[in-house]
Amino acid sequence: MYTLFFRLVFRRMDPEQAHHLAFRWIQRAVRVPVLRTFIAAVLAPRYKELRTEALGRRMHGPFGLAAGFDKNAVAIDGMTMLGFDHVEIGTVTAQAQPGNPKKRLFRLVPDRALINRMGFNNDGSASVAARLAARNPVFRTTVGVNIGKTKVVPEEEAVGDYVTSTERLAQHADYLVVNVSSPNTPGLRNLQAVDHLRPLLTAVREAADRTVTDRRVPLLVKIAPDLADADIDAVADLAVELGLDGIIATNTTIARESLGLTSDPKLTAETGGLSGAPVKERSLEVLRRLYARVGDRITLIGVGGITTAEDAWQRILAGATLVQGYSAFIYEGPFWCRAIHKGLAARLRNSPYATLADAVGAEHKTENKEVTA
Repeated sequence: MYTLFFRLVFRRMDPEQAHHLAFRWIQRAVRVPVLRTFIAAVLAPRYKELRTEALGRRMHGPFGLAAGFDKNAVAIDGMTMLGFDHVEIGTVTAQAQPGNPKKRLFRLVPDRALINRMGFNNDGSASVAARLAARNPVFRTTVGVNIGKTKVVPEEEAVGDYVTSTERLAQHADYLVVNVSSPNTPGLRNLQAVDHLRPLLTAVREAADRTVTDRRVPLLVKIAPDLADADIDAVADLAVELGLDGIIATNTTIARESLGLTSDPKLTAETGGLSGAPVKERSLEVLRRLYARVGDRITLIGVGGITTAEDAWQRILAGATLVQGYSAFIYEGPFWCRAIHKGLAARLRNSPYATLADAVGAEHKTENKEVTA
């Protein structure tokens, strides 16, 4: 049914306009108590076997909404109503900014992918912090806050920019993510280099601890799939060295030629980060490399090209405690989370693992046993 609706309605609309329309529907539905209860019962059934503990939080399951969909923390309850086990808002910058000129979001329908060059359009960390402070949640969920660099701030002043957002937002975050991997802010990806990343993460960690004294706010970093393997290893080692709580792998890619895209070449040539199904293999490779490097010492979150329950299951076996999605939601529709949860529960029941936690990184442990034998 949703496939037909997408073909007849959403596909004919500008992607950003369709996004805002869907957002309004979600926000309106969650304001009606009887309606939101009914929708949650249908779209967000709970499976006890999927209960997950990560980043100091207990969650109904491992599947969350990746950053980028709810940039300004206006639809947390709505996305929880649709079945997401955690919601990562943002990316939020210290200063409000309109983002890049439109048109800046493109659908690659044959490839089940998106290209975006949104440019961190958001209300700014002060406004988002005020919104989170005033929030009266109707559903219990875990809220991650993803922060990035304001475009007009020069690279040499990036640390102070991130610290400002941290001081405003950390107290409202169940976990905090430093985004240094979007391709749509000039110079941002340079901050992934360890020499730049170490002082940045250290400053954010100190700011979070200084601002929130009654608990430790988990801190993660989100990396790009375009990093060379040696750079992935360096980030992994740095995360362990600094006592980081986790790594999110991965953001969007600037690659095109290696992805086997079948959409119109004029469309695939649009600048920006590509997300969705074509990113799946590289994101999985990065995740596997990270887990081989860090093991169970930090939490890994797998994101990028997750469309089916099998995709999510493969990320868990590769080392992800949590998984996230976004692009496939555009194509799969409101029953997507339900299908992911149902499929994950079935795979766990048919697996040799007693709990979902036992399955995390299991493919590495099996390989090690085979090597030892």
